[in-house]
Amino acid sequence: MTSQSQGIQQLLQAEKRAKDKLEEAKKRKGKRLKQAKEEATAEIDHYRLQREKEFRNKETNVMGSQGNLSAKIEEQTTEAIRNLTSSYHKNMESMMKKLLSTICDISPEIHPNFRPAV
Repeated sequence: MTSQSQGIQQLLQAEKRAKDKLEEAKKRKGKRLKQAKEEATAEIDHYRLQREKEFRNKETNVMGSQGNLSAKIEEQTTEAIRNLTSSYHKNMESMMKKLLSTICDISPEIHPNFRPAV
């Protein structure tokens, strides 16, 4: 009888050790999966930063820097405003004279399509 109970005890102990090993393996697997996920995320972030840097370099090479474009546009706008203002001041007097002469100097004429009533 004692050998039977001793055998059962050994089986129970072996089952407990197997269960403990299984739990430990599950924990190691979970840790490893978490670690692999963190490593993959870090690698993805590194790759993304590298590609964004390459994109910015290519964009700068192709389009030039945004600061230069803004400065050029600002300069062109200022030059256009300056040209329009000088043109306005130069031509204002003559245009006012033409406008007033057109409005005030009326010469009545009969319209070419007018037919007198017979």
